[in-house]
Amino acid sequence: MKLLLSQIARAVGARLLGQDQEISGVASFKEATADDLVFVEDDKHLPAALNSRAGAVIAGEFAAKVTSGVPLLISTQPKLAFSRAARALSDRTRGTNLRQRNVDSTAVVHPSAKLGANALVEAQAVIGEDVAIGDGTRVGAGCVVGSRVTIGRDCELYPNVTIYPGCRIGDRVILHAGVVLGSDGFGYVRDRETGRYEKFPQVGRLVVEDDVEIGANATVDRGALDETRIHRGAKIDNLVHIGHNCQIGEDVVIAAQTGLSGSIVIENGAVLGGQVGIGEHATIGEGVMLGGQGGVLPNKILRGKGQAFWGTPAQPLKQYLKQLATLARLARRD
Repeated sequence: MKLLLSQIARAVGARLLGQDQEISGVASFKEATADDLVFVEDDKHLPAALNSRAGAVIAGEFAAKVTSGVPLLISTQPKLAFSRAARALSDRTRGTNLRQRNVDSTAVVHPSAKLGANALVEAQAVIGEDVAIGDGTRVGAGCVVGSRVTIGRDCELYPNVTIYPGCRIGDRVILHAGVVLGSDGFGYVRDRETGRYEKFPQVGRLVVEDDVEIGANATVDRGALDETRIHRGAKIDNLVHIGHNCQIGEDVVIAAQTGLSGSIVIENGAVLGGQVGIGEHATIGEGVMLGGQGGVLPNKILRGKGQAFWGTPAQPLKQYLKQLATLARLARRD
């Protein structure tokens, strides 16, 4: 499917300079064809974009006075506009595909399940009792959706996603292959007399709000007695583990291989680098940035919007770098 540049301009909040024409995809300078859109964020890359085979270029105000035969979409945030254009083109194609198919003949859908308009259930997926799936949502091949799960509109479940019973998923959520949502938390009680461990009840729920994306093979546990909640707009990378009762704030970003123990609070806008480890009942404050492989001790609170922390135990970046420099000087003395 194709969109006119004028349609894309309206969708992304840009203005069109030059001829209106149809575009079907997005690409890099190297791979672009006449049907593709590319973007540049600074003027030094503009000549390369204009000399590529791309059908149109998204650029900043620096390109507004450039004379070129290539149509330009002028935006104050070219990369963001490019991302939105890609999504608009993808949504148009996806909507056409959904109208062509519905439930694959090999899928198993419980009679009580409710599927919204243009919902798609692919091969060998299993949809449990009393499940509700919103309009335009795609359930990929081999997915398992447990009983009483609700999934909102325009979600994308890639192959082999598993959602345990009772979970709630909002609108426009993306779950990549192998994601497991709502599994039991790692909670046990030790019998002091025998030394053996017995399972503590894991009967809470998991709520994933709108516009969340969770990467491949990530796992999010349900609450023990209360709930685990992933708030609106959070972005979680591949191979991340989030324990029971955690609260992940709005627009939080968590990079790959990070592990969160139970009952952790990550406040709005925080950024966690790769391989971060956080102990139970810790709090990462609003807008805090925690560097890769950083470690936070149980019950610790890190605060300071826009402040970077690093190391184990995590500490302000300047302090951590001073310590590294001191250790390096001591090593040279030896």
